[in-house]
Amino acid sequence: MTIASETEARDWLRTTLGADDAAMARLGTLADLLIGENERQNLVARGTLPHVWQRHILDSAQLLHVSRETLPDGAWLDLGTGAGFPGLVVAALQPERPVVLVDSRRLRTEWLQTAADALALSNVRVVLSRVEDLPSGPHAVISARAFAPLDKLVKLSARFSTPDTLWLLPKGAGAQHELDVLPESWRHVFHVEQSLTDPDAGIIVGRLLEGQHTAVVASRSSKKAKRS
Repeated sequence: MTIASETEARDWLRTTLGADDAAMARLGTLADLLIGENERQNLVARGTLPHVWQRHILDSAQLLHVSRETLPDGAWLDLGTGAGFPGLVVAALQPERPVVLVDSRRLRTEWLQTAADALALSNVRVVLSRVEDLPSGPHAVISARAFAPLDKLVKLSARFSTPDTLWLLPKGAGAQHELDVLPESWRHVFHVEQSLTDPDAGIIVGRLLEGQHTAVVASRSSKKAKRS
């Protein structure tokens, strides 16, 4: 199933995801803020703004549906969050869940904080940082929307993961290819779910097994030590 209109997107959020009036109001405010700020900085492609509910809000919210049976409680880490997708949408739909939005561009993080304040989302923490410079620490969920190829992303981000951490990674048409070129030892722990917003796009979902995340971190630390 592909959701192709703004009306269908809003209906899906209410009926399938169960978004209440307060959540829908927050998402509506987010859409308005995004459209306004996009005149100041290029947060998203202009051509997507007439379809902001389908292309950005639903595209983010579907992660909660894809993972509905396996989603753990706890902090959600959104890497390279850009305009706040998917992290701000998750925070608006689940205001009880801590959500950390990480981006390396000051103008983006300033806007993200403004948006979080406007939506009264006290569960959001905005961090201005490169992923490489972010302090290590476990999170329940890791997301990244078109931030980096899967192999690079796992190497950069395994230190934020435990065997219980769920990875939710929206990708375009290359989702299956990114999975296929992973080292064989990682490949089987991830799979691709069909996106609701684009018949050619996929979402990579999975968990690193016990020892895999520590092995990746150890390998990356060793390479950094050799370079220094």
